[in-house]
Amino acid sequence: MIRLFALASCFALVSCAGYQLQSDRPQALANIKSINVPLFTNKTLIPRGEAIATNSVIDAIASDGTYKIASDSKADAILQGTIESVAYRQIRSTRFDTLRSEVMDNTIIISWKLCDARNPMKILAQGKATGASRFAIDSNLQTARTNALPDAMQRAATQIVGRLSDDF
Repeated sequence: MIRLFALASCFALVSCAGYQLQSDRPQALANIKSINVPLFTNKTLIPRGEAIATNSVIDAIASDGTYKIASDSKADAILQGTIESVAYRQIRSTRFDTLRSEVMDNTIIISWKLCDARNPMKILAQGKATGASRFAIDSNLQTARTNALPDAMQRAATQIVGRLSDDF
């Protein structure tokens, strides 16, 4: 009985030989340890949108912990981004006036590419990220839109970092 238990234990330990857990980076980005994030480009009319998007991505990279943020001279890769568009959509209107919104949705699209720092023409990864947020309309529509913008940017930044660290 003891031999059978020892044999089963030995078989259980040996049967996993050759398997290993996935590393914390995608295979194509295995050599990238640090990323530089310059100020994003803004193709929209959002005031200070490029600063909000850049800070959101830097915060998401720091929170994830897979990569370090570095200056352009010490970075292994450079993450360039462009705010492509922002769209607003009515979710709910007032009961008696369908043109007067109560709740709206904003959707932001950011295109990005990760380039090798030593050879900027070599693109390591690229894609588009979408972030959305809902907000209630109060007395000032512009203030409500401005307050909802960082949440949508943060959601898009989380998608970008998820793609860089988990490859999905």
